[in-house]
Amino acid sequence: MNTTGTFSGPSHKVCWSCKGPVDAVALFCDTCNAIQPPGQVDHFARFGVTPGFVIDLDAIEARYIALQQVLHPDRFTTRTPREQALSQQQATSLNDAFETLKNPVTRAEYLLRMAGQAPEGGEGHTVNDPELLMEALEMREALSDATDRSAIDAMIRDVRGAARDCEADLASALNAGAYERAKKLATRLTYLQKMTQEARAKKTRLAAA
Repeated sequence: MNTTGTFSGPSHKVCWSCKGPVDAVALFCDTCNAIQPPGQVDHFARFGVTPGFVIDLDAIEARYIALQQVLHPDRFTTRTPREQALSQQQATSLNDAFETLKNPVTRAEYLLRMAGQAPEGGEGHTVNDPELLMEALEMREALSDATDRSAIDAMIRDVRGAARDCEADLASALNAGAYERAKKLATRLTYLQKMTQEARAKKTRLAAA
């Protein structure tokens, strides 16, 4: 997919400490070892992976944990105030990148923005998709009618299956540059995720009753 939008940036930057050249994705300067600002690196580059909807989440989580240990502000308590501030900025950027990529909906929306496309949603947004609205209404009615945990378990399995199929369709749409379809699929996946959460919550309430 085309990801040459607003997230692209220079391949190198200048170290704030020694003024030497530093790779854009480098956390520390190779010359003076000073921690660097997070810069305008996209979330995928931050984890060293190619932009795309299908990613290795286990590998990204392992990389996230490793980077957390290196960037944690507690490791910079004896450094200069600027280095302490930069470590906090780097840690915040890392957390934001991980939270975005680990959720398929926010990952898809991020890819859409990288391609210069505005995702559906936002404050005051109204979904204008009769088929999706009908599907959501039917799922809510089914959940409302479910009176025991086995019925809810069956519903959760069905919704999870629908979500997996939706993710596969979403990956195909993004790869093909079919952005309008991708936007609608991302919205549908949001509904499916929310329905799974609501079903789990009702199951918990039934178990506690």
